[in-house]
Amino acid sequence: MDNKHFEISSAFQLITDFYGSHLPDGIGSQALSVILNLDKPVLCSLAAVIVYLKEFNLEKILYNPSNFKKLSNDAEYMTLNGTTLKNLEILQNQTDMKTKGSLFWVLDHTKTSFGRRKLKKWVAQPLLKSSEIDLRLDAVSEVLLSESSVLDQIRSLLYKMPDVERGICSIHHKKCSTQEFYLVINTLSQLETAITVLVPAIQAEVRAALLQKSLLEIPELLHMIKKYLNILNEEAAKTGNKTQLFKDLDDFPLIKKRKDEINAVLGQIQIHLQDIRKCLNCPSMNYVTVSGQEFQIEVKNSHLSSVPANWTTVSSTKAVSRFHTPFIVENYRHLNQLREQLVLDCNAEWLRFLDNFRDHYHSISKAVGHLATVDCIFSLAEVAKQGGYCRPVVKDGKSEIIIKNGKHPVIAALLGEQEQYVPNDTNLVEDDQRVMIITGPNMGGKSSYIKQVALITIMAQIGSYVPAEQARVGIVDGIFTRMGATDNLFKGHSTFMEELTDTAEIIRKATSHSLVILDELGRGTSTHDGIAIAHATLEYFIRDVGSLTLFVTHYPPLCELERAYPRHVGNYHMAFLVNEDDCEQEKGSKDEENLEFVTFLYQIKKEVAARSYGLNVAKLADVPEEVLKRAACKSKELERFVNTKRKRLRTFAQLWNTNSAEELQRWKNVWETHDDLGQF
Repeated sequence: MDNKHFEISSAFQLITDFYGSHLPDGIGSQALSVILNLDKPVLCSLAAVIVYLKEFNLEKILYNPSNFKKLSNDAEYMTLNGTTLKNLEILQNQTDMKTKGSLFWVLDHTKTSFGRRKLKKWVAQPLLKSSEIDLRLDAVSEVLLSESSVLDQIRSLLYKMPDVERGICSIHHKKCSTQEFYLVINTLSQLETAITVLVPAIQAEVRAALLQKSLLEIPELLHMIKKYLNILNEEAAKTGNKTQLFKDLDDFPLIKKRKDEINAVLGQIQIHLQDIRKCLNCPSMNYVTVSGQEFQIEVKNSHLSSVPANWTTVSSTKAVSRFHTPFIVENYRHLNQLREQLVLDCNAEWLRFLDNFRDHYHSISKAVGHLATVDCIFSLAEVAKQGGYCRPVVKDGKSEIIIKNGKHPVIAALLGEQEQYVPNDTNLVEDDQRVMIITGPNMGGKSSYIKQVALITIMAQIGSYVPAEQARVGIVDGIFTRMGATDNLFKGHSTFMEELTDTAEIIRKATSHSLVILDELGRGTSTHDGIAIAHATLEYFIRDVGSLTLFVTHYPPLCELERAYPRHVGNYHMAFLVNEDDCEQEKGSKDEENLEFVTFLYQIKKEVAARSYGLNVAKLADVPEEVLKRAACKSKELERFVNTKRKRLRTFAQLWNTNSAEELQRWKNVWETHDDLGQF
């Protein structure tokens, strides 16, 4: 937008005109006094928003400043940036970008469109206050465990309910048809009646504060709906006939006046029929309507001589001719003008009627929001019914994630009951071990494990049961992830640049109450630089940030940080078995190298994994046998070279520290008799 819209002088003038000219004096001046107390940057932004919304006729949403919400520096929700939402597949999977395979897919058992939208907000905005989380958990527990029939009756109200949230928004902006308006308020009226009947049972049987408050407030918020429903003629509303829309016209004087005028003209035309009958000497003569033309006088062609010359011919056939008298021509024209004006008047009164209804928009919207909350609670209760789910314990203060036999919620759901998902424990505590360095073979389950920890944490702070035997979560203020290897062609960033950009943002924003997940940091560049960057980054999180951290790596030197920070760092690996018998059976000549057969156990274990067994993954990917054999030979060659270098370095260190002549003579003898040391 143009900069002028953000200048305080023009912004002040625009806001004054907006609230002064469009609202009644009392309301406008009151709203304006509230608005003008806002800070100057806020006023400039508000003016720009008004200009923007006017293009779409949506600016009326800003009339009531009591609905404005002041933002603060205190975060309300867990920080989940776009990268984390994508990496953890919170709202959509990374394969085809569909909902199936995401955390939202696991949690979504809602029955209404507006309930589904609210649940999506819950999933993307986990809570930061344990009191609010416990309110949701209490409600889910009650739905899960209660034997009261009132909850089943409430649930039945949600089935086949239209999208009333979008409906009332359409009504608010006067974009709705009479059919849509009637459907929305009729649905809300039935809802209000049904819940009002259930109020005594809700008060007696529903214990969860969130459920009780949401349900009991709905009738009060919708009490005015029936008044608007009773104003309308159902049949006219369903057919879109605005001229017959309102039952009692006392509240719509303009329509009443116009209809009285129309009836007066119709009465005069009907009286005129007596004159026509006398003129034609036909007492039974009546008006006919043909092809939409009313008040035609039909005369047989054999009697045309009796028709006055000043009558206007409207239509004719071989048998009859039809006419309008001068009186009918004049009054029929006037009647049609009145009818056209009636349509315009009815449209104006319809918009005025919607304006009047709009005064209740926020209370109705709040009621629909309560119903959406109830739908979300029922949805999370469906999730909790699955086997292996427990209620998490969520506490403020101490930063910790303790999970016993946790499972990845999405993978477990996709596997179903036929295949068993291997559960794992997690113990991260701020004043104890808060960093896990995880190694292990490719495809061993490292990435699934770290995502599992993050997803269980998110579910707990949403207020959902979690897939674990036990779970205890200290409030996590944000989850930051760096996973995968992709470039950004639009920004001109390489894979490594994207990796470091994401890492830099995490370093800036993570706190001691955050969960940081780094998957193979540093792999986008040379080994030495990659190890150096990964080591420095991880040490920064250990020493300076103090966040709970899961670090997946194939760099063995990083595991030495456990010795440097034994209290806070633990080395882990995803367990596996190497089947050496199969390897022996496949051996040909002595010099031929063969691949190990690796069996993944998907179990997190202490200590470091010695190797990554990448060639095993190449075999699973159907890389040609000849390429695999050459790769195996090269791998063994490089491994021997590295081992030799390590052995020489150890030997040199021992020689360097030798002080006695006898020991040096012994080393001299060894040197002369061992070729490998002689080469050194």
